[in-house]
Amino acid sequence: MPYDFNQRRAGVLLHPTSLPSGTLYDGALWLDFLEASGLSVWQVLPLGVPQDDLSPYQCLSAFAVNPALLHRPEPLEAGSGPFQAWCHEQAWWLEDYALFRCIKAREGGRAWFQWPGELKWRHADALQQVAREEAGTLAALKWEQYQLWRQWQRIRDEAHRRNIRLFGDMPLFVAHDSADVWACPKRFLLDEEGQPTWVAGVPPDYFSETGQRWGNPHYDWDYHQREGFCWWLDRMRHHFEWFDLVRIDHFRGLQAVWMIDAGAETAEEGHWQEVPGDALLARLRDELGSLPLVAEDLGTITPEVRALKEKYGLPGMAILQFAFDHFEDNPNKPHNIGPRTVVYTGTHDNDTTRGWFDALPPAMQAHVRAMLGIGEEEDVVEAMIRTAFHTQANLAVIPLQDFLGLGSEARMNVPGTVEGNWRWRFRWEQLAPPGLTEHIRDLVVDSNRAVPS
Repeated sequence: MPYDFNQRRAGVLLHPTSLPSGTLYDGALWLDFLEASGLSVWQVLPLGVPQDDLSPYQCLSAFAVNPALLHRPEPLEAGSGPFQAWCHEQAWWLEDYALFRCIKAREGGRAWFQWPGELKWRHADALQQVAREEAGTLAALKWEQYQLWRQWQRIRDEAHRRNIRLFGDMPLFVAHDSADVWACPKRFLLDEEGQPTWVAGVPPDYFSETGQRWGNPHYDWDYHQREGFCWWLDRMRHHFEWFDLVRIDHFRGLQAVWMIDAGAETAEEGHWQEVPGDALLARLRDELGSLPLVAEDLGTITPEVRALKEKYGLPGMAILQFAFDHFEDNPNKPHNIGPRTVVYTGTHDNDTTRGWFDALPPAMQAHVRAMLGIGEEEDVVEAMIRTAFHTQANLAVIPLQDFLGLGSEARMNVPGTVEGNWRWRFRWEQLAPPGLTEHIRDLVVDSNRAVPS
């Protein structure tokens, strides 16, 4: 079902791990809330298998889904025809993922580049031996992924029945310790020991004075281009099997990337290097037709990045929490937000709007109120949501925490830190206050964002 970005819609940002059970079990009841509230887009964070810090942006596979999202896994039915057919269709990523997870468990959780040489470098006889010895474990890992796929497709079918669209998120980079890097190290800039020579991140910015050193290995773009960007095509097709609309995180990395020497401890020292994102997007468009993608274009964006986004007609993003400076050309200011934009009060990387406002000095709080045109007695969070809904942006997405008016205790992530993130969950009773769904629906209707059921 193609996503029509010319239609005005309103949505909510909530990762499935933030549902009360932390699993897909709550999907149908959650969709009830969206439908009752007139919200027709559900945006999630990446669904991948996170590493120990739980970040969905550092996963063990670019294709597998977090098994923690399963509620009461069903017993393995290895002989099931649908399961066998699905495994055959997905074998191009599923086989490597299952082997990777199985060997990782056998090796005590060690990263692939710490494994014995014959496993680290995928010697065929060693992998065949693992496959023979661990047939049951491999089948269970595949069955886990099959159940997740089946549960999500039920949610997607139910969402479409209610005219709700699913909005996914694709990290630009993959984790060093991932099935993808292990399966084909030639696609990445690694040394002879399998270690990155250069790692990804961003220079100093709004979130960090020393920049952000993510540690992901950079792609060998020459290799990707020689193989016709086949891995990227597979990755994008896979995302469109799960979502109607996909955000490309760190879109500016498709024009140029911040190269950090792997030996550097911070991201302060580095350099920009251009990459063939234009050729990649052209290939995706040629093979897939329309590209229902959103470019995460926050921060300092160059004319070259804007030109790339506009060449392929990709909507960008605006964050109202970034709107309150004194620069009239700030793209996050409400009057500068155009139709081909997804507008947010804040994202998973921001504090909640309540927490953000409460932390501002009094003079800045007064400035925010003045810009929003509200008095001391009016609620800032409510005014921010109303402002977002009334911009020209054809899609307005509000984190659930802001719909509920929650403070910093409900923040999802603090960039540059690893402790305490990605753990917030709401409780069903928080959605029960009288008039909440009706109030949200009134905002949706008043801003001309209601869609026919």
